[in-house]
Amino acid sequence: MSDSAGHRHDTAPGHPRARHQGGAPAGSGAAWASAGTMFAGVLLLVQGVLGMLQGIVGIAEDDVYGVLGNYVFKFNTTAWGWIHLVLGLLLALIGWGILRGASWARASGVALASLAVIVNFVWLPYQPVWGFISIAIGVFVIWALCTADPTTGTR
Repeated sequence: MSDSAGHRHDTAPGHPRARHQGGAPAGSGAAWASAGTMFAGVLLLVQGVLGMLQGIVGIAEDDVYGVLGNYVFKFNTTAWGWIHLVLGLLLALIGWGILRGASWARASGVALASLAVIVNFVWLPYQPVWGFISIAIGVFVIWALCTADPTTGTR
């Protein structure tokens, strides 16, 4: 709004519609959401690299991972190794895409993080502690990518 002198009151600090240079309303949490998206990209990249390492270990050595009793989703560790290797590679690529600001990476990140949560749930009998940690990371990544505004990279 302008008064008779042509001053813009809505640019004054503390005004409800005041905007930072980036265009996000002051106090809207835009920096927090942007940092959350960046952190989600880093987490996907790290989770992908660790998944690839898990996969390599599962493929190379069948006796590294143990199973607790009978399990409905029982695969041999070589099969789990290939699953983790391929999923880890895809997660790392998506994480890199998010860090680069690629438009395709956000939706792909949500989809692959969801798949990673499911895979890690099924993987729980093989590595329960790491499975729960990976599920928590996946849920955070999904939240961070879904709450960010795709047009500005913020909420």
